[in-house]
Amino acid sequence: MEHVMISRRNLLGLAGAGLAATAIAGCTGGSTGGAAASSGGGQKGSGTIQWWSNHPGSSKEVEQKIIDAWNAENPNLPVQLVDGGANYEELGQKFNAALAGGDLPDVIVASDVTWFNFALNEATAPLDDLWKEAGVDASSYVDTLREDYAYDGKHYGVPFARSTTLMYWNQDILAKAGLAADKGPQSWAEFAEWAPKLVEANGGKPALMVPDGSNYLDWYFQGMIWTFGGSYSKEWTPNFTDPKSIEAGTFLAEQFKAGHIGIAKDANNTFGIGGSAGLLQSTGSLGGLTKAAQFPFITTYLPGPKPGACTGGAGLAIPNGISDERKLNATKFIDFVTNTKNTITFTQATGYMPVRKDAVDDPEEKAYLEKTPNAMTAIKQLAENTAPQDYARVFIPGGGARIGGGLDKITIGGQDVEQVFEQLQSETATVYKRDIEPLL
Repeated sequence: MEHVMISRRNLLGLAGAGLAATAIAGCTGGSTGGAAASSGGGQKGSGTIQWWSNHPGSSKEVEQKIIDAWNAENPNLPVQLVDGGANYEELGQKFNAALAGGDLPDVIVASDVTWFNFALNEATAPLDDLWKEAGVDASSYVDTLREDYAYDGKHYGVPFARSTTLMYWNQDILAKAGLAADKGPQSWAEFAEWAPKLVEANGGKPALMVPDGSNYLDWYFQGMIWTFGGSYSKEWTPNFTDPKSIEAGTFLAEQFKAGHIGIAKDANNTFGIGGSAGLLQSTGSLGGLTKAAQFPFITTYLPGPKPGACTGGAGLAIPNGISDERKLNATKFIDFVTNTKNTITFTQATGYMPVRKDAVDDPEEKAYLEKTPNAMTAIKQLAENTAPQDYARVFIPGGGARIGGGLDKITIGGQDVEQVFEQLQSETATVYKRDIEPLL
């Protein structure tokens, strides 16, 4: 692979979503340049477009609905939906195995922390020339979301299931605690003031539930560490040992110890059954919670000062080791999946953000957002309270899992914050020098 420089603009524009995921060390392995390109679509030249998805936001049903519409219009080029795994990690592992000699799909879901490693190692195809050949208007995508997949002047993904972190609040408990039932805390200091009241109002249950380290606590905590003035890294330089980063980690650990913040594998379920007053989650959970929760709730921005949240989620990418014909067909299908009508269909079913600029002006979407103000929170927060993710999480192999494990240690494990963050500092620097620096 030719060594290239990654521009600051390209990397600073990489923000992540849907739900965020952990990087897979194996993704930094060899290029697909030596793989034979198959001329047929799907596995073994089946004549179909094969889409591997982990169905973010429990979206399998709506994905199939969109596929059925494509198949009706394109009977000679049908699409097959394949379960790529239960989450972004499993899908990345399956794709990595295919790169090593298996049958490659035509389209994959690539998360905020897997797409970059695939692009860096030429496992996925640059899309700009394919967009031109297929007549795709790339400018119609929301600029911020499109540029999340920019690397070395090219784009390696299309925004699909895109999200921000949000807060969800049980309005009944807010009212019982004597708090306004239409807003969340404006800062983490204000949350700390609210928390005892919320705990008391809900029978001693946590004020806020957050997913654990195996379910992207590293993503949810990223906004908090920024508001304290810290970060996971400053570009490629780890920043865990900065006093402000330590302060944020200490706040998290102390709030957990006090019972104000709860951490669980299935935080959604805990919140949905009334087990906490609030929930820190992805906007991609909105659809499921709207159906499941037995109480009224609101969504709010994450506490400031701004930026207090990051984007996340996933896009759609095309393997590099398939034929040009398959790449072109895949490009046309991706354009269809993410067109204005279908991004509206998909996001209304799941809670993710529309990825086309004109979607918010569509009469159907306007009516939906007016009826469902909780869905508008993420759209507004995208412009007002978000920033690109730190390199240490999304570009360093294994970064998300490493950080999430460290956050579990200082909360559930009760370990010393400074020691754990010093270990994260050292491990991140080591992986960067070993796996990334030689390619820059």
